[in-house]
Amino acid sequence: MKKLQKIRRRILLALIFSTCILHSVPDSAAAPVLMSEAAEVPAEVSYALSAAALEASQYDYDAAISRLEKLPDPLRDDERVEKAIARYEEQKEKCTAFPLEEVTHIFFHTLIYDTDKAFDGDFDSAGYNQVMTTIREFKRILNALYARGYVLVSPHDLAGENKKGKMRQKKLMLPEGKKPIVLSQDDVSYYHYMDGDGFASRLLLDENGVVKNEYILEDGSAMIGDFDLVPIVDSFIQTHPDFSYHGHKGVLAMTGYNGVLGYRTDEAYRTWEGLTEDQLQFLNSHPEFDFEKEVREATEVADALKKTGWEFASHTWGHRNAAEASATELADDDAKWKRNVAPILGDTDMIFFAFGADIGDWTPYSRENPKYQYYYDAGYRYFCNVDSNVFWIQLTDEYFRQGRRNVDGYRMYYNPEMLSDLMDVNGVWDNARPTPVSTG
Repeated sequence: MKKLQKIRRRILLALIFSTCILHSVPDSAAAPVLMSEAAEVPAEVSYALSAAALEASQYDYDAAISRLEKLPDPLRDDERVEKAIARYEEQKEKCTAFPLEEVTHIFFHTLIYDTDKAFDGDFDSAGYNQVMTTIREFKRILNALYARGYVLVSPHDLAGENKKGKMRQKKLMLPEGKKPIVLSQDDVSYYHYMDGDGFASRLLLDENGVVKNEYILEDGSAMIGDFDLVPIVDSFIQTHPDFSYHGHKGVLAMTGYNGVLGYRTDEAYRTWEGLTEDQLQFLNSHPEFDFEKEVREATEVADALKKTGWEFASHTWGHRNAAEASATELADDDAKWKRNVAPILGDTDMIFFAFGADIGDWTPYSRENPKYQYYYDAGYRYFCNVDSNVFWIQLTDEYFRQGRRNVDGYRMYYNPEMLSDLMDVNGVWDNARPTPVSTG
């Protein structure tokens, strides 16, 4: 009997350990579960403690406390549960509301994996050098942000509609020393023009159902791994869960004219009508192309992204310049987004304008502005342009508006001081970049 009990305890301890690893609980949070007495803890309690530790590490103290309080009697009365609840209540009490006007927002384009290919001197090299960031740089940036206490939040954490449909500021509660930051990435479509230039080819689900990138090698074979922003952030949060507020990660601002997430899902690939030269070349070189399969696989990836803390925003279907396009043109473009992109990614109330443009100047939007009137009626409530200021937020009864800061070759080379609140550019810069960085 004693031998059987020992075996059971070993199995239970292994289960507890694997649960903590699965949920990426920091060592300090998992310690009450992994100590020698853990073998005596019922499996239901050990799982609840582990899951609550993860929630608390991501500042969702209410969820952590609620999870433990919902344990059935007599498990709820376990001393470890009582101590954990008291600890999370104390941590919650020490949090303070962060000023909305001091929340910054940074964005990136597709990350460069192979700098030799991206900076090989062809006609796209200068553009890549100007507006894109290398993977080496991005990983260093994440470490710099984490070291400075930044925490990833969603625009929905900052403001939202109340029961009367009025936009209001939300209380963002964080411990001392922590600062919220919004992260977004534009154009996560892996456009045709980027083929063979050192970028990932698409996002996909690996054999474990985890979102990763595919990277195509010279011989046509594929590698699966962390070759762009999404899986790199996912992996970072796996080991640093306190870099994420309530499990939130970033916003992917999506066009649709080449499809989404690396899948050729636009209607043009189905109808063969209105094809661009590179779209026609793609279809002719892929006679096995299955449009319905592309849509199905893209939807599976999008669903996985949303379940793991990512959100989607419109970047306009055709990467339109909202300042130059008419209200009618923007409405036609948005109709294409809703027809081709929304069925895959889901509806969104966020639009992050392409080219850093906007539908108005710095003064509040007005219903007399036909572009704003259209987007408001279409359900958009969160609007983002590109702005060089550290903070730029505008909140009215109808919308939330925020400026985004580009962290790319141009900004790091010409204006490193404008990023000093985020990082030391000298410690981030990738020497594989050609200099000077193009301004054209």
